[in-house]
Amino acid sequence: MNALLITGTDTDAGKTVLTAALAAYRQTYCTSQTLGIMKPIQSGVGDRELYQRWFSSEQSLEEITPLFFQAPLAPPIAAEREGRRVELEQVWSAFEALRRRFDFVLVEALGGLGSPITHELTVADLARDWRISTVLVVPVKLGAISQAVANVALARLAGVPLKGIVLNCVQPRTEQEIADWAPADLVSSLTQMPVLGCLPYLDDPTDRAKLAQVASHLELERFMPVANAFSLSSNNTSRAAG
Repeated sequence: MNALLITGTDTDAGKTVLTAALAAYRQTYCTSQTLGIMKPIQSGVGDRELYQRWFSSEQSLEEITPLFFQAPLAPPIAAEREGRRVELEQVWSAFEALRRRFDFVLVEALGGLGSPITHELTVADLARDWRISTVLVVPVKLGAISQAVANVALARLAGVPLKGIVLNCVQPRTEQEIADWAPADLVSSLTQMPVLGCLPYLDDPTDRAKLAQVASHLELERFMPVANAFSLSSNNTSRAAG
């Protein structure tokens, strides 16, 4: 499938930063391919507005987020407040339209892998039903290891096609803090999932050049196809320089 779902352990794990970094990378190095961005469901103002401003001038807010609720609450609760229901058929149709229109589609999930979409379904269920390759973002903090283990267990139970884990520094972290709180080898050993890299803290998450640079240090070939030899060589060059 020409799409990737970015999910996390919880809210504020860093899904938006990873999605933006991957978008910046593809727009910088994979210029021969078109890119679409999707936030399937959003409650309250947030990511869809940022994506349209940063990357998706070709997409309307409705194309980025086909299902929007005013209250910043879990979708089933926000929908009830408006006398509506969570229409997943509408979301799926919008996703399929983006896949036909663009060469590759980045999809940022709402909340965490266990966040409710309806009264019966979670983000994990959506990833399974859509059969979409998925990356789990784990914030670097105390408890990161247990969060990674629990969420990978949920992914396996639900049947999510999980490709790996990306660690993310939601706050400034030293190398020692990263090694102490989210050691990649231990996380990978306990989850039996590859750790695809660690995003540093970005004080300006709107800097496209910096976003593309930090994305180039991830193991992109494991979860996101590169467009051509130039993008692959650029990836390797950036890592060597780093």
